[in-house]
Parts: sequence; structure tokens; C-alpha cells
Amino acid sequence: MKTRRRPTINSSGDTATRRTQRRRARLVGLAILATLALSLASLTSPFSLIELRSFDYLSTFSPPPLPKDGPVIVAIDEPSMAEIGRQWPWPRGLHAQLIEALRGAGAKAIGVDVIFAEPSTAPENDVALAAATGPDVVLAGDETLITTPQADQFVRTEPLAQLTVRGARTGIASVHLSGDGTLRQVPPYADGFAARLAEAAGRPQQSWSGTALLQTFGTARTTVSYYQALDPGQFLPEGFFRDRIVIIGLSLQNAPTLQAGGADAFATPFTVHTGQLVAGAEIQATIFDNITSGLFIGKAGQPTVIAAIALAALLAAAVVFRSTGWVTAAFSVPILLFFIAASYALLQFGRVFVSPAGPMLSYLAIVAGQTAFDYAAERRSRRDITRAFSRYLSPALVERLANDPSQLKLGGERRTLTILFCDVRGFTTISEALKDDPEQLTALINRLLTPLSEIVLESGGTIDKYIGDCLMAFWNAPLDDPDHASHAVGAALRMLEAIETLNAELRQEAGAIGDEPRILRIGIGINTGDCVVGNMGSSRRFDYSVLGDSVNLASRLEGESKNYGVPLLIGERTAALSAADFTIAELDSITVKGRTTLSPIFTVLQSAPKEALEWHRHLIAAKYAGGLRKDDPAFEALESDLPQLSDYYRLLRSRLT
Repeated sequence: MKTRRRPTINSSGDTATRRTQRRRARLVGLAILATLALSLASLTSPFSLIELRSFDYLSTFSPPPLPKDGPVIVAIDEPSMAEIGRQWPWPRGLHAQLIEALRGAGAKAIGVDVIFAEPSTAPENDVALAAATGPDVVLAGDETLITTPQADQFVRTEPLAQLTVRGARTGIASVHLSGDGTLRQVPPYADGFAARLAEAAGRPQQSWSGTALLQTFGTARTTVSYYQALDPGQFLPEGFFRDRIVIIGLSLQNAPTLQAGGADAFATPFTVHTGQLVAGAEIQATIFDNITSGLFIGKAGQPTVIAAIALAALLAAAVVFRSTGWVTAAFSVPILLFFIAASYALLQFGRVFVSPAGPMLSYLAIVAGQTAFDYAAERRSRRDITRAFSRYLSPALVERLANDPSQLKLGGERRTLTILFCDVRGFTTISEALKDDPEQLTALINRLLTPLSEIVLESGGTIDKYIGDCLMAFWNAPLDDPDHASHAVGAALRMLEAIETLNAELRQEAGAIGDEPRILRIGIGINTGDCVVGNMGSSRRFDYSVLGDSVNLASRLEGESKNYGVPLLIGERTAALSAADFTIAELDSITVKGRTTLSPIFTVLQSAPKEALEWHRHLIAAKYAGGLRKDDPAFEALESDLPQLSDYYRLLRSRLT
């Protein structure tokens, strides 16, 4: 007949699987939540400004060099004001002279970043300027959005019609600023000032979208003063303007600051480093270089932004899937730097800007969220461990468990333990005597169990339970204790000393009131063996306890101690493990209830002469051999030399024939 093997239930494995599944589900939820939240946030103005600020730093970290054939700036600046000696605005005839001088010096195209929308007070100056313009000249126009409660209206301002009759082009010089007042965007005008200047110079343009971002340059552009350009032969090297594109514009402050502002000056991405504004003419030159050399940077669309945020969330989930801690921080720093490096590489080599802000925030949100969950779980675990084991373990051991819960297996495990049972002798008699005074009985038991419990805890033991007047404890769980047998035996000896101290107190108290003292005696049984230790009980209520044949033997040894006239009996394995630390004496081999094999039993002596121990071993050998007689002279000598075993020897003699 075949026997059916019972399936093994791996509760700890199932628990770990459920814990992994819960963690995975939580991380998926966090990733989805972070992706949705940041995707929606990326549509808002504040978040957009964060992304654009990251663009400022990345685009200016290592900007490309200025194109060699880029525009030359003719600056209407303070030196020119002083040299010319006239109040602004200058006569348009003077601008006509400048255009003629530049054309004569070989300039390919000339852009005048000054708006001439109204007739001047001297018509002859308008005529002179009109005569100087031609297809190689671009005059600035403006487009302004005027918002009223009734409607939004674009107002377009162009140069006087008479100034363009000879083929001069009109270019819109307006720029679009971000919400923080910084110029980052390539103007979306097809007839923009820089675009018209490129047409006049015969330079092809790269197509760009309305969201294209401006690449600014860190190096200074070639700039000359207005008065120098009026007479280049005197002030400038020969051929300085030959085949060059020239932009004329205001630059009344050499380096206007963000706080002070400036005429026709704007903050750019470089302003985060310098704190200075850039003149409008310089801005137009930068736009020209961007659209003719293809240096502008495309801004990634919303699908790409969402994909980057989602990928960062998944990466974060993978990093924290197993745990969080210092390793997570060590991994996170290079990952966050990777997001920045990847964004920079796309910007520099792909001319596409994908802000690292979204992915970084997504990554940090997942890591921080899971870290918060883990921290809360750790706090709960510490609280649960402290609550569960504060009754069983010393505070130091509870702290060790709370700091490292991995040392604890609550699902049940097989371990080698040393188990101790301690019971009060004659407690029934004491209870009967105090049956009318339960408070005194309870106080007496508490006075007894308190020092015994403290000794167990101080020696690294775990208190399993109290059974009336009986205390059960074990060593080597939940924390490892390589010397568990010696610690248990040492605790037993200290418990016996504590009982003597308590009895002395009881004698003194009874004598003070003229009463008979109630003397307490205890019996202790200790055994070492393999046990199952873990949470025992129902799904609603359980205790951390032990089960096994070794536990039963420890209990039987405690009960047998009174039959051998000693307060302490230990099992064979306990004796072997603690023999190096204590004086062990074998007493007998017995068959206890529930076992069919003989179990050697031992006791522990506080002190004993070697010669007496040798006589004791001979006496026990004679007992086993059946040759021991009650009149053996060894009894008299041993009762004198080993007084701790005197009761044992008297009992042994009484059982001999």
C-alpha cells in the first residue's frame, strides 16, 4: 500500500511572492501616476519655464562658434553719440550717408534695425534715405499684439512707403519672449527681419517651425561704432565690409544689466551666466546665423516628452524594485546625470531639445515615493517587532531585531535551540494557603518571576510563555547565539541564586511581623535539540514559540529534577555543549514519558574537587553496571565532598537494596 506524501506548504515563500507582487503593483501605479501628473504639468506655464531654464544651461554649456560669414554689427552707441554730437534720433540723411558708405565699402546686404514709420520733420532727409535704399537694404518693421477687453488685435508697423520705392525690403524685427521675459524662440515670421536680410544677401535659409529655439553664442560678435562705419577708410581696415552682411542698430549700453534694463535689449539664455542683456541688433544677427546655418534647435513635441517621462518612471521602478537605500542613491546620481547628458547630446548633435526636467522629476518621484513606502513599512516592521518581542527579549536584542529584521523568520523554521523550563516546587500548597488572599499570591508570583525573567533576558534568551508558576524560555532564536547552551545553563545558575536572595527577603519580612516565611524552591530542566520555531497559533492570535521533541524532554527534565534531589537537570546535548564552561556531573539515564529511548541526565555543580568528581563517575558507572550497593563507602565520602549532591546520594541509596 502506497502512502500519500503530504504536500509541503512554503508559507514564507508564498509571503515573499505576495510581497513582491504588491511591490510590483505599487510601482506600476506610481509610474502611471507620475507619468500622468508630469505630462499634464508639462502643459502648464510654470513647468514650461523650468524646462526652458534647463535649455538655457544646456544650450550655453558649450555653444558652437560664430559662423565666420555672420553679420557685422554697426552699433549706435555712446561713443558714436559723443563723436557725432547730435541728439537721438539722428537725421535720416545721416543714415543715408552710412548706407552709401557701407555699400561703397562692399557690403553685400544692409539691415537697418530702426523703424522709420513716420515722416521726419525734415522731408529732405526722408528723400535722401529713400534715395540711398535699394534691394540690398532691409528696413525694420514691427508687429504688436494689443489686448483690450473687447478683443486682441495685431498692429503691424512698417516703414514709410517712400522709403521702399527703390526696392528696399521690410522685415519684422519683433521678437517673442518667454513667460520670464527671456528671448529663446526664433521669431515665427516668414518676413522677419533676419529672413529678409538673408534674402537680400542671397543666402539660403533652413526651414524652421514656430517653436524652434534660438542657439545663442558665447563669443563676441564683430561690432564697430556708427561713426567708424561712416568713414571706414579712416577708422577700419581696408576691405572690412567687403561681402559682409551688416546690421545697424541701437546699442546704447555696452553691457546693460537685467536690473537696469536697456534700450532695445533683451535677456537671452546667456543672461543666466552673465546677468547682462543683449542689444536688439545682436539678437537679429543671432537669428540670421540660426536660420542660415541651421543652428536653431527644435523643441520636442508632447508625445516625445510623455515618452521620456514614462521611460524614466520605468527605469526608476526597476532601480527600486528590490529595495531602497544607499545603493539606490548611488545608482540614482549617475542616472540623473545621464538624463542631463542625453538631453545635452540630443541638443548638440540632433538639434532637438528634450528637457531633462520631466524625466528627472519622474525618476525622483518614483524613487521618493517607493522610499517613502519602504520607510513607512520599515517603521511598521520595527514597531511590530518591538511590540511582538518586547515581551520575550531584552531591549538590546529587540533593538537588534528592529535594526535588522532580516535576522527574523516569522513563518516558521527549524533550528537547534536550548530550551529551559522553570517551575516552583510546592506551589499548590502555597496557593492553598493564600486562597483567601489572591492579591498576595499574585504579588508573590510576580516577585518570583520578575528576577527570573530578567535573568533570561539579560542572558540573551527568549521568554516563550508563563504557565501559572512555570516559565519557559529558549536560546538561539530569533537571533543567532552560538553559545546558546552555555548561556542557558548560566541563566539557570543565576536563577537559583536569585531564589536564595528572594527567600532571604521573605524570611526577613516574615520575621518582622512574626509570621512563618514561605520558602520558595524551583526546579529547572534544560535540553538542547532541533525544534520548529515561529509564529504559533491561529490567524487571529499567535505567539512566537517552539515545538518539538526537544521541548518535551526539557519539560520532563524539569519535572524529574525533584526525583533526583537537585534543582537543575540538563540533557545530554546541553551537557556536551556547555562542558567547557561548567562542571557537569552525570546522574542517570532515564526513559521519560513519550520517549522509548534512554536519555542521560546531568546536573551542574558550582564547584567540585577533581578527585571527588572521579569518585562520582566511578559510582555512576557502578550504578549502570548494577554493582552499586547502598553500603558502598563512596556515598559517605561523596556526600561530604560534593554537598550539592547530598540529597541525590541519599535518594540513590534509598533505592538500592
